[in-house]
Amino acid sequence: MITLKEMITKKEMKQFVMFPFSIYKNNPYWVPPIIAEELETLNKDKNPAFENAEARYFVAIKNNKIVGRIATIINWYEVKEQQIKKMRFGWYDVIDDIEVSRVLIQKVEEIGKKNDLTYMEGPVGFSNLDKVGVLIEGFNHIGTMVTWYSLPHYKVHLENLSFTKEKEYLENSFQLEKVNAPYYKRVSNLIKHRFKLRSLNFTKTRDILPFVTEMFDLFNKSYAKLSSYVPISDNQIEYFKKKYISFINPEFIKFVMDENNKLVAFGIMMPSFSEALQKANGKLFPFGFYHLLKAKNNAKTVTSYLIGVDPAYQNKGITAIIFSDFTTSFNAIGVKNVIRTPELEDNTAIHQLWKNFDPKTHKKRRTYRKNI
Repeated sequence: MITLKEMITKKEMKQFVMFPFSIYKNNPYWVPPIIAEELETLNKDKNPAFENAEARYFVAIKNNKIVGRIATIINWYEVKEQQIKKMRFGWYDVIDDIEVSRVLIQKVEEIGKKNDLTYMEGPVGFSNLDKVGVLIEGFNHIGTMVTWYSLPHYKVHLENLSFTKEKEYLENSFQLEKVNAPYYKRVSNLIKHRFKLRSLNFTKTRDILPFVTEMFDLFNKSYAKLSSYVPISDNQIEYFKKKYISFINPEFIKFVMDENNKLVAFGIMMPSFSEALQKANGKLFPFGFYHLLKAKNNAKTVTSYLIGVDPAYQNKGITAIIFSDFTTSFNAIGVKNVIRTPELEDNTAIHQLWKNFDPKTHKKRRTYRKNI
């Protein structure tokens, strides 16, 4: 018999966060989160995503053991402002027992019905900056700190429960040696001269902080045309500063400024913390922080996190400036590989952007949809 329990107290929420540690124990490809940070992400008093969203957390119990978990999420900006009647679900982990998945999904459907929503989609987070999808290919590749890992049966369960494909994402990687550095340097100089632009590079984190708000304003502007895009609030920007900026090498953030010192494009890459997070095993202390710091200072693999270009400058080759600056910085410190975060399979613009780097698709992931 499978029962469902809502997780509310601090003790229960820690159990919710810890469940995947049992599912993926000894799995060489799973990248565990930092437990304290994961608890903060799910806490409505800590995460500003809850300004526009609400969530409840459930676990499935069988034979007195937790055997599955799920977060039910409603993004009210999406529902009320964009008129998208979607019930979200995320943090979906489950043993290979479809009845467990059935019980969890029934709860998502029940909450969706109570709120007059018309369909479910998941796994997704609270907003566009959260993790997304279950793996459908690439189970034998290590995950990243910004993606969920999942086992093959997750996909099977959802499809057997009448879910259908909603969105598919590709994860690509390339070797830095494949980048034609002289070509991008030449194009970069031409674009700078033509549009009166300049690069802004950093060596100290404190020098980046004054630009972070402007950067996210540009991010919102860059992606506003996407129908599913939920804008990032000022409080979420402050949260991002606190949570991520200190973990990003200053050299891994590139800005392009116009003649009036206005930001027109940016790129952010992060050191790959995957192996460091595996060694930390969910804890910053006593040794987790050391592993993360070591990964930050000795990065040979990096993850492309965000790129934004002012719509007025899109399709004008501005990204050549960013690529040239990244290539210069990475060659200087010995970076070898670049991994790209999940990109929609039908986002032809982003695929065109990277096509000259000889990218290889090593993972595919998918969100699933079902009418309520």
